[in-house]
Amino acid sequence: MILNFTVGNYRSFHEPKTLTLQAKKISEEAKDNVTSLLSYNVLKTVALYGANSSGKSNLVKAMQAMELCVLGSVKLNDNDSLPYDPFLLQKGNNEPTLFEITFLLQGYCYRYGFKYSRTKIEEEWLFRKTTPRSKEQVLFIRNSDGIGVDEKHFAEGMGCESKTNDNRLFLSLCQQLGGTISKEVIGWFHTDINVVSGLNNIAYREYTKGQFYEDSAVSKEALLFFKKLQLGFNELLAREENTASEYPSALKEDFPSYAGKKAIEIDSIHNLYDKKGEVCGTVKFPFNDRESSGTQKLFDLSGPIFSTLMGGSILVIDELDAKMHPLISQYIIGLFNDAKVNLKNAQLIFTTHDTHLLSLKMLRRDQIWFTEKDDKEQTDLYNLTDILLPDGSKPRNDSNYEKNYIAGRYGAIPYIVNE
Repeated sequence: MILNFTVGNYRSFHEPKTLTLQAKKISEEAKDNVTSLLSYNVLKTVALYGANSSGKSNLVKAMQAMELCVLGSVKLNDNDSLPYDPFLLQKGNNEPTLFEITFLLQGYCYRYGFKYSRTKIEEEWLFRKTTPRSKEQVLFIRNSDGIGVDEKHFAEGMGCESKTNDNRLFLSLCQQLGGTISKEVIGWFHTDINVVSGLNNIAYREYTKGQFYEDSAVSKEALLFFKKLQLGFNELLAREENTASEYPSALKEDFPSYAGKKAIEIDSIHNLYDKKGEVCGTVKFPFNDRESSGTQKLFDLSGPIFSTLMGGSILVIDELDAKMHPLISQYIIGLFNDAKVNLKNAQLIFTTHDTHLLSLKMLRRDQIWFTEKDDKEQTDLYNLTDILLPDGSKPRNDSNYEKNYIAGRYGAIPYIVNE
């Protein structure tokens, strides 16, 4: 589970900002929205609100960028550049980008982070501890003076210091050379966090198709989900289709590997009715051609959603509510908050414009976050519990969050100029 994520000097984030999923000591009705693990009280879901172009998507991209840096470091050659994408609206800004994440794994709370420029890892660090009150163990620290390794707690790093290229993460090298702790940490990035887009959802379609083709537990849960939503079809059938016919014959002759290629396609099964309106059979439709874009989005995201719930991992979705009815997005959020469904403490982080969620009190105050740009076009990130109202008070748990947000009392809304 994620406890904190910090980003600095990345896209619209200039100064370091931290998103925290640690529950605050506040009185809320939605008690199932918090779980306890290793004595940490952790939120299962977090919503990000803000005007268009306020930085919500950049926070999601930052999480994905950190993941890609960690997983891609092993492939870097000595002279390869790093994916440096700093804040560009301050003249002469060439400071390093900062990523840091704190998460729970295998009985420990790890804190891992790094700073990097276009060609160099400037700093890197890894700490861990067992409980909120225990002291952090330094596993390694990397800075301009070199790499310092704790011989007792991170012996796998000994001897790797001089072998680490300037553009390579030390953690990645240790993992490549067989390190146990480094393998677990990098494995967490590989399997436990998945960043997806609610707008470009077609990118996850093949994964979900594969789940249905294998008739996996994920596909069974997804089909139950579809039936509860009453999307119009009774069943979904997966089949293999030879895609070679889609390519020109000349292409198949020049590139024989195209011949015999197969793809997985989905058919939806609908009831067929007679003139009296009674069911008299079924009809099969190609899913991609006949189902609505909203239904296709639900299909595409169902694979990541249910694999996350069943695996106890983390899902980050940008624009969850795009092309989706509010009741359906509320239902998805409810799955993660429901202790009877979310048995393995999976987490959902999502951006949204659905203000009705605020009035339903589905979310605790500490689950509601906002992004807003200041007069220098830098993104600020803050929690509902951090807001000071004009009278000096903070939002109460009996406040009308939706009304106050739309009225601008919490900021993070668009201001439209009247000419």
